[in-house]
Amino acid sequence: MRTITLLIIHCSATPEGRNLDFETCRMDHIRHRGFRDIGYHYYITRDGIIHQGRPPEQVGAHCQGHNRHSLGICYEGGLDAAGHPCDTRTPQQRESLQRLVRELKAQYPKALVVGHHDLNPQKACPCFDATKLI
Repeated sequence: MRTITLLIIHCSATPEGRNLDFETCRMDHIRHRGFRDIGYHYYITRDGIIHQGRPPEQVGAHCQGHNRHSLGICYEGGLDAAGHPCDTRTPQQRESLQRLVRELKAQYPKALVVGHHDLNPQKACPCFDATKLI
């Protein structure tokens, strides 16, 4: 098993009013990014459903320089209708994300919860302060 030191929170950069379901995101990562599978370990759609992406024992493809020791968690959304960074999490996503992070922290108690932006300040992702999830 890999050593997990980071739980990295992402957004899909999908504008409000547009959908990016799990399978569409997965196929985008395969077809357009050349990945073997979706880069994230978990993907939370607007209805709050947590979709399993890559298995936790596999290295993800979600945060350059940090994939080997992290799990990637992405929520569908992150842009307002005009395409500007915005916390667009639905109440269902907020609840599911909080529950998932709590469960993962129980499994990996030393892992820090951070947003993609915390590791790459050029990114707005996940468009909220992920460090406050726990």
